[in-house]
Amino acid sequence: MNQNIYPLISIITVVYNGANTLNQTIQSVLNQTYKNIEYIIIDGGSKDGTLDIIKSYENQISLWVSEPDKGLYDAMNKGIKLANGELIGMINSDDWYELNAVELIVESYIQNPNKQIFHGDRFDVFEDETRKVKKFHPSRFKFIYYGMTYNHPSMFIHRDIYANELYNIKLKALSDYEFVLKHFLNNETIFHYIPKTYVNYRLDGISAKMKFAAKVKEGYISRKNANLQFLHRIFSTGIRIIVFTLYRYKK
Repeated sequence: MNQNIYPLISIITVVYNGANTLNQTIQSVLNQTYKNIEYIIIDGGSKDGTLDIIKSYENQISLWVSEPDKGLYDAMNKGIKLANGELIGMINSDDWYELNAVELIVESYIQNPNKQIFHGDRFDVFEDETRKVKKFHPSRFKFIYYGMTYNHPSMFIHRDIYANELYNIKLKALSDYEFVLKHFLNNETIFHYIPKTYVNYRLDGISAKMKFAAKVKEGYISRKNANLQFLHRIFSTGIRIIVFTLYRYKK
């Protein structure tokens, strides 16, 4: 980078029994082309070989914690509270960054000092390790009424945002949607899209395993907490049910 300013960037990895994939995640952070990184790992009290992997990198990790938590979002919040960087990114233990990811973020941050939430595209990774680009979809309608169009694993969020708002630990899978939607409805001008694919996301997360009824319920709650008006929440629920019904009918 041809810049004289190198802000500290915090990256948080949340893990629980992630020994099969954690090494790849850690390597993707440690080998970033951008070097001024604070790396924090929050372990939920793993019972497999996760702690052995973390300890093997102890001298290269800024901080790690291993203790029981109340779920994914509680662990994320713990990491955020410990972070010191100007921007904070989340990379879970089954995902990984492209090696220039943080450099792309910092370049955009320096060029766009009025923005506070940076995001881009991702690779969806299937069970056979093949990848497909999942681009950010710019439709306001789809984001508000149907579901998450932003790629949360690609997000780096300014610490001032997290100082006022953390993730809702009462939701199992859609707290990131609630968080992003709330800030979008409040002031969408703070978002900045980077048209690059710099994060890899395995398609086996919590939301992929949730039943449809549970997703609809969490979707309604998340929109309510994000201050979307009642009729808009009902409209959104109706759209989800119609789309799901048509999908099952076609199958």
